[in-house]
Amino acid sequence: MNTVFVARKMTLSDSFKERAEQKLKKLDKFFDDVKAQVTVSSQKEMATVELTVWAGGMIFRAEARSIDKLDALNDAIDNLIRRIRKNKTRLQKKVKASAFELPEEPIPEETDYDVIRTKEVTLRPTHVDEAILQMNMLGHSFFVFLNAESGTVNVVYRRNDGGYGLIVPDR
Repeated sequence: MNTVFVARKMTLSDSFKERAEQKLKKLDKFFDDVKAQVTVSSQKEMATVELTVWAGGMIFRAEARSIDKLDALNDAIDNLIRRIRKNKTRLQKKVKASAFELPEEPIPEETDYDVIRTKEVTLRPTHVDEAILQMNMLGHSFFVFLNAESGTVNVVYRRNDGGYGLIVPDR
C-alpha cells in the first residue's frame, strides 16, 4: 500500500503514521493495489482526518472529526469500510471477489437507486463568476453550466469551508 500523509496546522509523529498504515492494511482484503492519502488537520480542539483511497479505478473518501486524531482515524476507516460493504455488489466487479465473504453483520443492500425527479436544464455560455452568482441566487449548493471560456460543461459547488469549487471534465 502506498500511503501519503498531509498535515495541516500540525505535525504528525512517526507513531501516528505507523498506526495509520497499520489501520489502512484492513483495506488490503478488499483491493489488490491501493493508494491512500491521509490528511490530518486541526481546528481549535478538534482533529479532522480525511481519507482518500484510490483502488480498482475508483476513489473512496471518508472524513471524521474527534478530539483525538487517532479516534478520528478509526472512525474514518470504519466509515470507509462500511461504505464499501454496503455497496459490495456494485463493487465486486472491480475488487477482489473473495474480499466480501466475511461473516459480519448483515447490511441491507440497495437493489437500485430511485430517481425521484428528473430536471432538464438549458445550458447557455456562462462565466464561472456568473455561475456562482446564479447558484447563490437560486439557493442551491451546486450549479451546472456551459463554460463560456472553454466550451465544456462545468459544475460549481459550495464547499463546507465556505469557499467554492469548480468541476471541469478531464480531456
